[in-house]
Amino acid sequence: MHMSLIARSSRTATLLLAPDGAAFWLPETVPYAVTSEDGVTVHASAADRTVIQLDGLDPDTTYTLATAQGEVTFTTRPCSGQVDITDFGADPGVPDNACSLQRAIDAVPPGGTLVVPAGRFCTGPLFLRSRMTVYLRKGAELAAVSDWNEWPILPDRDDAGRVIGTWEGLPEKSFAALVNAVGCADVTLTGEGILDGGGDRGDWWRWPKETRRDARRPRTVFLAHCSDVELTGLTVRNAPSWTIHPYCCRNVVAAALKIVNPPDSPNTDGLNPESCENVSLTGLHFSVGDDCIAVKAGKRDGARTDHLAPTRNLTVSHCLMERGHGAVVLGSEMSGEITDVSIRNCHFSGTDRGLRIKTRRGRGGKVARVVMSDVSMDRVATAVSANAFYFCDADGMSDQVQSRLPGKVTSRTPYVEDITIANVVALNVQLAAVALLGLPEAPFAGIRIENMQVSFDPQAKAGVPLMATGVAACRHARLLSEFADVTGSVSIIDGDPLDAD
Repeated sequence: MHMSLIARSSRTATLLLAPDGAAFWLPETVPYAVTSEDGVTVHASAADRTVIQLDGLDPDTTYTLATAQGEVTFTTRPCSGQVDITDFGADPGVPDNACSLQRAIDAVPPGGTLVVPAGRFCTGPLFLRSRMTVYLRKGAELAAVSDWNEWPILPDRDDAGRVIGTWEGLPEKSFAALVNAVGCADVTLTGEGILDGGGDRGDWWRWPKETRRDARRPRTVFLAHCSDVELTGLTVRNAPSWTIHPYCCRNVVAAALKIVNPPDSPNTDGLNPESCENVSLTGLHFSVGDDCIAVKAGKRDGARTDHLAPTRNLTVSHCLMERGHGAVVLGSEMSGEITDVSIRNCHFSGTDRGLRIKTRRGRGGKVARVVMSDVSMDRVATAVSANAFYFCDADGMSDQVQSRLPGKVTSRTPYVEDITIANVVALNVQLAAVALLGLPEAPFAGIRIENMQVSFDPQAKAGVPLMATGVAACRHARLLSEFADVTGSVSIIDGDPLDAD
């Protein structure tokens, strides 16, 4: 049993209780007890998942969580002061609590906690400060108002030229999120409550690629140029566009979150780390309208590249991805480079793709040093795909982008290299186990497949495994590869004789 502390606030703690081979769910429930330093039992229950969150703890207090397999001792963080939003006039009966909530936020002392009690508090966008915790008690909900006419708008760049508003990898004016933190350090959002982005109210989902007031749709949680951020325990739902978007952040921990958007809601990705370093995503449960985790690193904007920065040192573990276009997706905005990514001990169920890498000519940058291991999938259309002809942007289907003849190698040529797929079991695959399409002038390099086992869905219908022109429909393909250096192979579970057709 692997037992460790993932995150802690003044009132919550998030822990990993994972036997070897366990992903999101535990193979059997694990009883546990939490005792205080004087030996008094303060909580007893049984875990059914590998990542659990303890709530209702006291600040600056030492606790021990004990199971039959071992124990973990931890100390909650201190709290310099508590501010209850109702003391500043927040009321579930008020149609918009933004002003009172912002006053409460501004009153939190450094190292203090904003407490949201039970109740549904409607609000416009809120802006957090450094060294604060937002604690949503069980039954608490911050719900975005539906009218965007009065919403603040984030500029594409601030007065110092720093990118603030973004859209699909480029600096653009964007509506502020329900919860925003810009240039903050040591920020925590935690508890058993709900953040509701309001995408199902108003008309956000009816203009997915357009603008209103010359601005793009908002996220639910937007973190820009922040460091030392923890997001734990909450349910985040009904995003107007991307749900949680850390941009140019360092040291981000997200654990034990549930991220839920309707399956037909446009571009409602679950969590999008963009140009971030040192990100840990553990024990997250996704069911969304687009990609579950979409990793980005900006997109070239003509000759201007000062907005590009890498995403590196990303770990995804013990997560459950249900539905969604892709479980873990790297790109297509990857011009600043995406490197050193580990995906392990996860389960993907019913997503269009499992691991997906996508780019195209003109992007530059690279995706490299990616390892997906000890992952199981069920009813995924294509388990592993990498596509260098992804037909995004207005010229995406042009001959220049889609030609299979070698193009000129320039600084705008993207690279995909050093990708390892190990100990993966994919059941009921519909289209292809692995589909790879590299550039003839920059073939994918160092693609390794180690112990990948698949079975095929007998009811599957043929479909296109990659979003590029000229790709033939397939069904039950083991390995499709063009312009890619691949070692290893895909084995069929129980000796199933099905081949590509």
